[in-house]
Amino acid sequence: MAKSTTSGASTPSNPMTATAAARIQSAGAKANGGGVSKGSFAARAQSAAAKSGNR
Repeated sequence: MAKSTTSGASTPSNPMTATAAARIQSAGAKANGGGVSKGSFAARAQSAAAKSGNR
C-alpha cells in the first residue's frame, strides 16, 4: 500500500484570502437571490480565509 503524502494539517501553497472569499461569496449571493447557504462553497471559502488570516 502506498503512503499518502498529503496532510490536512499542512499550510496550503495558495491560502484563501479575504478578497477572494468575498468575491466568491458575492457571486454566490447574486446567483441565489442574495443569500449564501450554510455549507456552500462560498461559506467554506469564507471560513478558510478566516483561518488562513489567523496563522
